Amino acid sequence: MSGITPITMPKWGLTMEEGTVVKWAVKAGDLISQEQELVDIETTKLANVYESPVDGTLRRIVAAEGEVVPVGALIAVVAGNDVADEEIDAFIAESNRDVVRVAAGPVPETIALPGGQVTYLKVGPEDGEPVVFVHGFGADHKGWVLNQSAISESHPTFALDLPGHGASYKRAEDLSASALAEALLSFLNKLDLKNVHLVGHSLGAAVAALAAASSGSNVKTLTLIAPAGLGSKINGPFFDGFIVETRAKKLRPIIEMLVSDPGIISADMVEDVLKFKRLDGAQEALTAVRAANFPGSEQTVSIGPAIEALKIPILVILGAEDKVIPPFQTKELLSANVVEVPGAGHIPHLEKASDVNQRIQAHFGS
Repeated sequence: MSGITPITMPKWGLTMEEGTVVKWAVKAGDLISQEQELVDIETTKLANVYESPVDGTLRRIVAAEGEVVPVGALIAVVAGNDVADEEIDAFIAESNRDVVRVAAGPVPETIALPGGQVTYLKVGPEDGEPVVFVHGFGADHKGWVLNQSAISESHPTFALDLPGHGASYKRAEDLSASALAEALLSFLNKLDLKNVHLVGHSLGAAVAALAAASSGSNVKTLTLIAPAGLGSKINGPFFDGFIVETRAKKLRPIIEMLVSDPGIISADMVEDVLKFKRLDGAQEALTAVRAANFPGSEQTVSIGPAIEALKIPILVILGAEDKVIPPFQTKELLSANVVEVPGAGHIPHLEKASDVNQRIQAHFGS
């Protein structure tokens, strides 16, 4: 209907089917502006703030706090004061009649590398320059849930589980960043990926940088998010707690160290970590990864020389409130293009996904 703009449940990530309306920051009748915070929404992975896509008057809130709403379903209505209430009622009734649940997302695949089977998620077109996402310590391909879906609109994308993580093989003699970089290069070669844009987070950023330095001309750009390997300091208690804690109540404050706002950590996110740690060999793998790269409160992995040797565009994205790897030491040691994201901790690609996605896509064209 003319003059009416629907506000619908967003789709954050490839597998999101529904979200829970947690708390509205506005009320019916408020004049709202584009990018204003409207409502806190929780998914099975995390909670986040949904910002208004439009300017206008919020005439009606359709989804109450605590309500579970399918992706694409109407949660609010924006319209001018000249639009009659009867028109809005009719619009809401018609919108609710048309709601359908979204289909489940793409299914991960596996590939055999020299060390064993590696799991990865492929999304996007068949043609184009590929983007490969490399997760950090203790994570897996699902850590890119808010990024891969956005980038895959214009690029074929691949997010893999590194050895020792996720559904990939757990037992390996060497789980250092250098060894993981060799596994990443094997992955690129096995899938015959050329002119690759590598995007890595934390330990995965170090892995991506080392792989890029060894790949010749195969890597086109490098994006490093909260990278390990630059500076010596790291939050040792975070790694200790992440590895040893086996109860949700004790693990939650450890996971909350990753973010600026602890409220975005969902119960399901904590449970996903616990489920992974219960897998055969997972605990031992995490311990080995820690020992090889982050013993005590120091980093033994170093990527400074690798970055200095690279002649490709490099973007570094830091969370201004990172409690795991101090952002100041990264800025002091790096001459690359460094962006600091306010209001974000160690996982800015999840806390400030829209901002980070825009920066990554702009970097691909640099």
